[in-house]
Amino acid sequence: MEIKEFKNIFSDIAKSNHLKKNFGGWFTESDECILMLDLQKSNFSNIYYLNIKIYIQGAFGNIYIPSKELLKIQGGDVFRRTPPDFNDVFDLSNHMNDLERNKKLNSLFDNFIMPFTTKALTKSGLKQLSSENQVVLLPAIKEELYK
Repeated sequence: MEIKEFKNIFSDIAKSNHLKKNFGGWFTESDECILMLDLQKSNFSNIYYLNIKIYIQGAFGNIYIPSKELLKIQGGDVFRRTPPDFNDVFDLSNHMNDLERNKKLNSLFDNFIMPFTTKALTKSGLKQLSSENQVVLLPAIKEELYK
């Protein structure tokens, strides 16, 4: 699959799940958090990584607005990538056919990204994700979240 086609399919699936495309990524927000998805190309191969960045409104006195600058910040307040079960869908050099890749991208959204996003858009959901070892909260973030 060509890179442009892969990004278009990813974008279509993200938009069908109510994520907005802007600033070179996809995002959704609530009053408590912003979640941004960013596809990052490997410097060494034809592999992409999906960066999932969460910004907590009010953490450290910050009020976030979705922007290109926010998307380009390395990790966000909370950061993670997709589960290893989905790594092959981001490897464009493997021999996965287009139909299978499309199906697996849909599965990624249905079974991981959207359930994760629902929790990640609230402070209580982030606490739950942390207790389930779905995210690691750095000590300063944990302190802010549990204030």
